[in-house]
Amino acid sequence: MRIDLDIKLDFSDVLLVPKRSELSSRNEVIIEREIKFKHSPYVWKGVPIIVSNMDTTGTIEMARKLQDYKIITCLHKYYTSDDIPDDLNPDYFMISTGITDADLERLDIIITKKKINFICVDVANGYSINFQNKVKQIKEKYPDKVIVAGNVVTKELVEELIMHCGVDIVKVGIGSGSVCTTRLQTGVGYPQFSAVMECADAAHGLNCHIISDGGIQNVGDFSKALGGGADFVMCGSMFAGHTESGGDLIEEEGKKYKVFYGMSSANAMNKYHGGVAQYRSAEGKCVKLPYKGDVAGTILNILGGIRSTMTYIGAHNIKDIPKCSSFIRVNNIVNKIYSADMNH
Repeated sequence: MRIDLDIKLDFSDVLLVPKRSELSSRNEVIIEREIKFKHSPYVWKGVPIIVSNMDTTGTIEMARKLQDYKIITCLHKYYTSDDIPDDLNPDYFMISTGITDADLERLDIIITKKKINFICVDVANGYSINFQNKVKQIKEKYPDKVIVAGNVVTKELVEELIMHCGVDIVKVGIGSGSVCTTRLQTGVGYPQFSAVMECADAAHGLNCHIISDGGIQNVGDFSKALGGGADFVMCGSMFAGHTESGGDLIEEEGKKYKVFYGMSSANAMNKYHGGVAQYRSAEGKCVKLPYKGDVAGTILNILGGIRSTMTYIGAHNIKDIPKCSSFIRVNNIVNKIYSADMNH
């Protein structure tokens, strides 16, 4: 047994420091970037935000809407080739797969029938040797595809996935999602801001990339993740509850809500696997969110927040956010006097 006494940080533990800037308007900044991948010949250009591949967010409807903003939707892994319409732009959606034989058979059918640029190999525990072997096999079978794989939270596994498995983008985050209970159920995890910084450093040293997956509570957290070195930021909670989101729409006392749950929750296991297996425990929760309507308003709010951050720190291009970022550690990020949880 060993313990690392260095304190690891979440997005709520830090703030970006403003700097002198020549930018006078949010209209002057560039929020698209071009990315070349280490193992794939494909070159991508767009806004480096990804909608999480939960079945309540990673929907066809979401992908169809967000491709207009050049944002990627990671489709959930229960879609078949027949479900994916031809009008989706392959630059702005990923297909997801697990590592079972059935998962890989479905993946093969999709790639045979559809134009696919991104494959996201997604498991809860990226530290499994079986997972690493399957990722390597997928890359060998589809060498021209951009391989996204995770989740991990330490630099050693980032390097392993890149160097020995052919991964182009490593998905970083364990237990940080809003409807994830892995940390409570297993005691396993890593604060997201520190995980991003450490894993980005490892990936960039190998000319590769990472996704910060989870931990987003506020719009400003997108900028913090980018400032910490994330090449892409993946989020589920902010994209839940919309018209384009999955989940049941319910009405209670005249108010509309949408259901949002983690993919390791009992809800998801009951839906797709007939229940929680005896050897497993549910590691997600189910919540109801106020119905938010069209997702366009949320997108504009997120992009506006990132643009504003860039004017505060003097970053003309979104790819420059890390080199323009200085952080301070704080014990409070906001005045809560009129917050809903206080009696004022």
